[in-house]
Amino acid sequence: MKRRIAFATCVQLGLSCIEEIYRIGGNLDLLITLKDEKAKKKSGRIYLDDIAIQHGAPLLKIDNINDPDVLTALIEHKIDWLFIIGWSQIAKKEVLETPTYGCIGMHPTLLPVGRGRASIPWAIIKGLKETGVTMFKLDEGVDTGDIIGQGVITLDGNTTATELYRKVDEMHITLISRYWNDIVNNNITPTKQDEYKATEWPGRKPEDGEILNSMSMEEADRLVRAVTRPYPGAFYKEEGKTLRIWSAKVEENYYNKNSIKLSDGYLISLDYEIE
Repeated sequence: MKRRIAFATCVQLGLSCIEEIYRIGGNLDLLITLKDEKAKKKSGRIYLDDIAIQHGAPLLKIDNINDPDVLTALIEHKIDWLFIIGWSQIAKKEVLETPTYGCIGMHPTLLPVGRGRASIPWAIIKGLKETGVTMFKLDEGVDTGDIIGQGVITLDGNTTATELYRKVDEMHITLISRYWNDIVNNNITPTKQDEYKATEWPGRKPEDGEILNSMSMEEADRLVRAVTRPYPGAFYKEEGKTLRIWSAKVEENYYNKNSIKLSDGYLISLDYEIE
């Protein structure tokens, strides 16, 4: 029996999954995204008009994943599974229970570690040696649902947000390809998360990217790498100017006009803008 599947996203990670589903011969019965004027500055923001037209898929544009329009569409299209990926609004119980078998999400950590927001920056700021992506069944909690599958991504002392975002994107594609047939054939066996190992990471704002003179070289270096593109970038304020830093290096005894004094050395800006 053919499962009817819907997909909600408004970011590149989700679009990459949709493209992979079609590439491996899958089909989507409904696409859901934000209205064009909403979240224009969201990191990785994309639009689904072209791919919907290309594959003849119905496209629903919404303000919120919990809108009555969403429930109506899920019922009308007899949806069995709903993917919600790269979506910052939390789906409520009614949405989660409307598809026959439920909803599936992805989170860019190895759950139950790193529930919450800003997963890519935090993995670098925390100096993790590995992170990953988890595919899981959505429930009413935040990133607390049963795990369908995971993929591991390794990090080192040079990993930037740009590189990690690309690896996370690739891992989304890998997991979609790996588990698509099992999902379509209702052959998945999700496993419970271990609550004893659970951690939660808070959200981050652009102003959290400020470089302070009290920081160590390690802290400043990690912050620059963690919030570079596609994020808003690290910055340093001095004499009424803001230095926006996209890449940098650290040195103990180096000084020039592009260097920032830290507690144990200097941060030298390599790719930067003066605002």
